[in-house]
Amino acid sequence: MILALLGIAMAWTGLGCHRCEFNSPFFWKMASLNALMWVALWKGNSYLADAISWKLPWIKYPMQRFTVGLMVTILYSLGIMYCIIALYSWWLNITINYSTGYSILITIIISLFMHGRAFLINWRQAAVDAERLQKENIAAQYQSLKSQINPHFLFNTLNVLTNVVYEDQDKAATFIKKLSEVYRYVLDTRDREVVPLEEELKFLSSYIYLQKIRFAEKLQLNIQLDDVKGMAAPLVLQMLIENAIKHNIVSEENPLTIRIYADDKFIVVENPIQKRLVSGEESTGIGLENICKRYEFLSSTKVEIIQNEKFIVKLPIIPVQA
Repeated sequence: MILALLGIAMAWTGLGCHRCEFNSPFFWKMASLNALMWVALWKGNSYLADAISWKLPWIKYPMQRFTVGLMVTILYSLGIMYCIIALYSWWLNITINYSTGYSILITIIISLFMHGRAFLINWRQAAVDAERLQKENIAAQYQSLKSQINPHFLFNTLNVLTNVVYEDQDKAATFIKKLSEVYRYVLDTRDREVVPLEEELKFLSSYIYLQKIRFAEKLQLNIQLDDVKGMAAPLVLQMLIENAIKHNIVSEENPLTIRIYADDKFIVVENPIQKRLVSGEESTGIGLENICKRYEFLSSTKVEIIQNEKFIVKLPIIPVQA
């Protein structure tokens, strides 16, 4: 409808023919010529632009897409105009002097607008897709990291349980209860990114009980987080305690003391460095890199690792979620 009105307006202003009157049949024939011309130019170039974009995507081949698009637009516009003019010249049995240069100029302007619009739409969609893929990739990496977290103290825990069953049945019953609480927490938090610090400390209490049965006074844990409010990545404190036990001497001559406390906006886990000459346990591949990557996903504040006479890991306290 708009293009038809444009054709009538062009005929009225004399762009189509300088001899016609508004109420003459010749005028309406010239108006239909202009309307057909603009429909063919607009719609034809639109379909061609879509076809070229399919073969030469804007994002991947921007310069080739622009060059080919402009050339095809000009060639198609010239061809379709001469075909329509020839058809109307034969129909009206006259020679039509159509303003080709003016039409080509208008066509190029419209084509540039269409190509620019197509480029912006494709660029925006590519940016949205890239952001979506990045988020999906980060989420997949995070899920992969969480899938690595399997309580790897099970073997030693079952060995301790075997001895406790023969020595003290009441202690064995408490031991089994604490062990079930540990694994229930692991199952409950497997799909959670963060947990309240209170929940993590409650779980840690059960875990420490199991370790104290195993090491007795050779392992000392000092936790001072009673007044700290915030969120934490589940099982991270347990992993740090487990790593400290795995890589350091824990004996009556050299008891291992692990401190966990708050310092400004961090939860600090520190232990003296008393390395074993030969590790008694195989590495599971779950370590500091895992923890750092998880907190990169959860917080803008990075995990800090300090190693001098003590080994210190500072975990950012994640604010309570609303």
